Amino acid sequence: MQSPVVTNNIETLSSTRENHYFDRKSARIKPEDLARHVVALANASGGKVVVGIEDDGTVTGFARQGARDPERFEQCAITDCSPAPDVSCTRVPATNASGEEDFVLVMDVEPSTNRVITRRKDGAVFLRQGDQSKTLGYEQIRALEYDKNQRVFEDELVEDSGIGDVDREVLARYKEILDTDAPDEQVLRARRFMRDGRLTVAGLLLFGECPAAFLPQARVRVLRFDGTKMETGERLNTTKDVTFDGPIPKVVDGAFSLISGMLREFQFLGDDGRFQTVPEYPEFAWFEGLVNAVTHRDYAYAGDYIRVSMYDDRLEILSPGRLPNTVTLDNMRETRYSRNPRIARTLVEFGWVRELNEGVKRIYTEMQRLLLNDPVFSEPDGTKVQLTLENNIVARTLRQRDALEDRISREVLDGLGEYEIVAVQAAYARGRVTPRELSSLINRSQRSATRVLKGLSNRGVLEWHGTSTNDPMQYYTVA
Repeated sequence: MQSPVVTNNIETLSSTRENHYFDRKSARIKPEDLARHVVALANASGGKVVVGIEDDGTVTGFARQGARDPERFEQCAITDCSPAPDVSCTRVPATNASGEEDFVLVMDVEPSTNRVITRRKDGAVFLRQGDQSKTLGYEQIRALEYDKNQRVFEDELVEDSGIGDVDREVLARYKEILDTDAPDEQVLRARRFMRDGRLTVAGLLLFGECPAAFLPQARVRVLRFDGTKMETGERLNTTKDVTFDGPIPKVVDGAFSLISGMLREFQFLGDDGRFQTVPEYPEFAWFEGLVNAVTHRDYAYAGDYIRVSMYDDRLEILSPGRLPNTVTLDNMRETRYSRNPRIARTLVEFGWVRELNEGVKRIYTEMQRLLLNDPVFSEPDGTKVQLTLENNIVARTLRQRDALEDRISREVLDGLGEYEIVAVQAAYARGRVTPRELSSLINRSQRSATRVLKGLSNRGVLEWHGTSTNDPMQYYTVA
């Protein structure tokens, strides 16, 4: 994993591989060429540029012929970059490859959080990607400006949009919240969702009847898979695939209803000997993850959409775009920042959104309260944010297993699958279980539930009771 270089030790500076946070340059480089790398680091996550060490790690310092004046490099941020990024320079003593006492120049570049940095001589913009300082094109620069809040994408006007594209039902809900009976267009203009007769991106996303007609990326797709991974082709295991592409309030409502209807409940024996029911995931955790995704995603990031993927052992919420501005995976529980402040404010008014870090903190708390693993936030490919919630079924069955061992051997219990465990637990706790009851518990068809129960009966784990295979009163008990 790439990480910043935190030491100025010469051996470390000469041996560490160049990466997203670190670069080496000869002291013979032109200052305006060095500016390329200073600009790239400042526009990304910051890092170090070491002048006086070759790309291959050879320490050549400033004593060699052709080396430029170190003071010129020390002034590079001011003379060759616009606006000047925050760069601190340190001359670190070193012995060069010729055995002479020499030094290298370490330039620590801070990330620019609110401005895009350019090279002064030509206005070029660079961004650090891996171990390269890449030149950005117009669209990429504009996206970077959005990320640094120089431009706010949600305030951009949507061409060819107008009052006729508004979902009147959602706008009526909003006007009720605001306690106003002002004309629709007046409300939208007053709240900066419409200018010059056109909707802004925020206005379209919140109140547009079909935002995806203008912004195809403005969708939420919910998928349910049978198993713990996505299969394709003949082994395709998608059991549900629904896309929501209306205004955000309707998208949230629709996705909430679908997801909550697909989530399972697990039952276990409490300390009091009674059968208790707990949800697969705490509602706050997954709903907050969904609302955070539609609130804080990078809507300027075209070509991808929010996905909620439900597997037997986990739920994943994938949001296009990196974490906004100064927010990182390490500080997201403490740092407050919204990429789309106007959307966030409106969803606060709808009663859904809390401060970014407040909601994230509570996701952790709610998962811990149900004795589940902590949520996992990650940035796949550095271009998306993913929240993973694990249902940790195994931990929830420990108590039942201990009790069941009085009736069924540990060896047999260890060989049971997830649905088989649920069937045995239900039969033990309730005294009996029917195919219909198991179907509800595992959120599978009655035919699938019957297959699980018959398999357990054939192995002698459960005992079947009934007059025929079509007996509507048939049930199973622990053998």
